[in-house]
Amino acid sequence: MNRQAPIIATMGCRLNAYESEAMKELAGIAGLGDAVVVNTCAVTAEAVRKARQEIRRLRRAHPGATLIVTGCAAQVEPETFAAMPEVDRVIGNAEKMRPDTWARMTPDLIGETERVQVEDIMSVRETAGHLIDGFGTRSRAHVQVQNGCDHRCTFCIIPYGRGNSRSVPAGVVVEQVKRLVGAGYNEVVLTGVDLTSWGADLPGAPRLGDLVRRILRLVPDLPRLRISSIDSIEADEALMETIATEPRLMPHLHLSLQAGDDMILKRMKRRHLRDDAIRFCEEARRLRPDIVFGADIIAGFPTETEAMFENSLKLVEDCGLTWLHVFPFSARKGTPAARMPQLDGGIVRVRAARLRAAGEAALEAHLNDQIGRRHEILMEAPRMGRTAQFAPVRFATDHEPGAIIPATITGHDGAVLTA
Repeated sequence: MNRQAPIIATMGCRLNAYESEAMKELAGIAGLGDAVVVNTCAVTAEAVRKARQEIRRLRRAHPGATLIVTGCAAQVEPETFAAMPEVDRVIGNAEKMRPDTWARMTPDLIGETERVQVEDIMSVRETAGHLIDGFGTRSRAHVQVQNGCDHRCTFCIIPYGRGNSRSVPAGVVVEQVKRLVGAGYNEVVLTGVDLTSWGADLPGAPRLGDLVRRILRLVPDLPRLRISSIDSIEADEALMETIATEPRLMPHLHLSLQAGDDMILKRMKRRHLRDDAIRFCEEARRLRPDIVFGADIIAGFPTETEAMFENSLKLVEDCGLTWLHVFPFSARKGTPAARMPQLDGGIVRVRAARLRAAGEAALEAHLNDQIGRRHEILMEAPRMGRTAQFAPVRFATDHEPGAIIPATITGHDGAVLTA
């Protein structure tokens, strides 16, 4: 059997990257080492355009390969990709994590397999618990603990690509973390589509804070645990207590804020107001003074006035944000926001640029503040690592990837610290 790994092009989020590693293993076991898989993103119309562009490029580069398209864009718009002559098969987000899907793609069976295999994602109740040995660097592994989303923000297509929220049981998560620590990983990142909804569908409805405490208690050899993007309004008491008391939980949170104006937040159908975001950041910083925040913010949401935008811009300072992920609003077909009065594209681009400039200034201030400080740095490559707050650090000499190195920060170049 051919155990060569297929070529996989991953677009979009960390969860997609995690699932790409799982698919690489599943496809390799099935003997599909010569396949090309495009794992798409649907977060914006631009993401779908880039997926189509990547498919055409890969077909030119691999004319004889079986080209399979999957991911959120394939789930939401299967007909778009099925209509492309470059594409051999389209499979949905649930199907891509099933071994039998890949087994049916082998040369002797592919002729009997439907070209489009995309089921109703809203009917999916289980979360694929496929275990992988981590991905990316040998220092950091990602563990999927949750998938899908029960919320319906007016700008977001992702629930229709991922389905409703469903959680991986805590025992399964703990066993995977133990396995990864045993394999030599010094940091584990918990990932999901709507991470703070973890547990709502499990017996007893545990919360994310319960899972974090359980991991840290039952895996005492894990040096560093990190949480990916969270919805701050759903942060539970146990999570906040752990932020305050557990140094192994990294002092870095990426917040799904999206806007800083109450009217825009309501039109987005978010569950928090501006003051909620500010209070959360103030409380988390009181509990953990060295904590830093990243945030997603959308520029140019439909109906956004200059005054409304200024409220989002001021949120960078009012929340003390360090890492900004700015999205120029892109109307996504099938969402309520796409039917709202749209802003001129030039205005959207200018506002996005102003937000990015504010983010760059905030980052530079953070980097300046680190000079002379001592940090424990997790090495990702011989001369590159990250602080507990996730700031990148460059070294002048080699260190072992995966090792945690104490070092003093000596400077920065505007984006990367030096030590």
